[in-house]
Amino acid sequence: MCANVFGALKSLFGKPFDGGKRMDHGSQQQQPQPQQQQQHPAMMRLYEIQREVYSLGPQVRTFSGLKNEREYRRLERELTRLLLEVDQVDTEGRADLQGARKTAAQEVEGLLRYLEENATHPSRLAIEELSREAQQLVEQGVVEPQRAGGTVDISDELVDAVQELILRLTQVKTGGRVPLRKARYRALTRLCAVQDVIEGRTRQQTLPLPLSEDTHAAVQRINQVMVQVSGVRSQLVALLMGLSGRDSCAHLSRVLTELLVELDALDVSGNAAVRNYRKQVVEEINGLLKHLDLEGEGDDTRRYDLAQNDSIRQIEAVRGRVCQLRGEVLRHCGVGDLFRPKPELQSLLTHLDQVDTARNPCIREARRRAVLEVQAVITFLDLREALICRQPCPDEPQQHKAVWMVLGSLSDLQAQVLCFEGKRADKSYILLEELLTKQLLALDAVDPQGDEMTKMARKQAVKFAQNILSYLDLKTDEWEY
Repeated sequence: MCANVFGALKSLFGKPFDGGKRMDHGSQQQQPQPQQQQQHPAMMRLYEIQREVYSLGPQVRTFSGLKNEREYRRLERELTRLLLEVDQVDTEGRADLQGARKTAAQEVEGLLRYLEENATHPSRLAIEELSREAQQLVEQGVVEPQRAGGTVDISDELVDAVQELILRLTQVKTGGRVPLRKARYRALTRLCAVQDVIEGRTRQQTLPLPLSEDTHAAVQRINQVMVQVSGVRSQLVALLMGLSGRDSCAHLSRVLTELLVELDALDVSGNAAVRNYRKQVVEEINGLLKHLDLEGEGDDTRRYDLAQNDSIRQIEAVRGRVCQLRGEVLRHCGVGDLFRPKPELQSLLTHLDQVDTARNPCIREARRRAVLEVQAVITFLDLREALICRQPCPDEPQQHKAVWMVLGSLSDLQAQVLCFEGKRADKSYILLEELLTKQLLALDAVDPQGDEMTKMARKQAVKFAQNILSYLDLKTDEWEY
């Protein structure tokens, strides 16, 4: 958008602007400077406004909040002011000045529109709704019992509910928009940190204190530190979920650091058991400290840009190779041959299994999808091979033959699904979905007549058809990391 304004002002400044580069929040693009010569006052004013727009652009493009936030109101106020100032520029009826003013107004309006679209985008609202669900869950299960002075017992239901929310957040589509990706990353980072903290609490609940106070003089103080750490854990969960108006990351970090210093000063020499106990408590504290750098997470980093992540790059390399192998398999099937790259496909599965996800749910989801892509090609090859090698007996039951006929049709449909590259609104997608559903109905119509082999074959065929439908759905759900 800035390039449009630069082009409009180019002739009047007598020097072309470098408008060929897109403005990006991470770039160091130099602001254009007018040639040092006498210019029309209106054009100079438009240039001054444009410089302000230039400085606000990156802030607008990376804002990931909602309309009720202070930063949104500030940006909206600044852009509205600039729009009014553009409107007040007197063009004296000159066409060149009118064109420049119009372009400048369009630039500001575009930023205002972009700001509002992202703050009110359905995906942004979905992220906020899931964040509120997580807040309510944590408040009821952790914060309220802790504030009441009772013992906070982390239930399996709470752990499962947090995991479910993480999965739902992972599935939120951002369309590649930086503000939405930042908002999703920020929410996921905090919820994953909460999951890690409460899972640590769950592990602690299953273990009694390893030593009695009679063992060593230092054990009593270590036990007291453990009680303090337990309280800080609940405070940290509340802070991560935005439920603490009193604590801050800096305050909790200071408390935990002081506990580490106190533990380090304890004299536990000569007693290996007490040293190991203290070591466990230190590890507990360090595990909490690593979550206290999230206060500015997503604002001063670009970790949400997973395209630059090494694990994602490995996954994408595997997907690229799978795409090549899939094309070769389908080409050979088209001429009646069977290309069998199963050993390489199995090695790709092994490689995906070794990819480090760093507990990042988006990377885990990307890996899961890549695994499904590999498995889809493997199951296609297995069925093709079974159909080629099939030698039916003369007395084979008709219902068994009917199942195999459906499997043959499913194999042909799976080949079409494997090479499908469209959207759910496409006619080809709707047709494939209808044909696969018809095959499920055909299997439902098969009467096994008590034959166990037919029952098993039909059950496997139904599962196979459902897997093809799921894979078709996965290919068109427009998910991105």
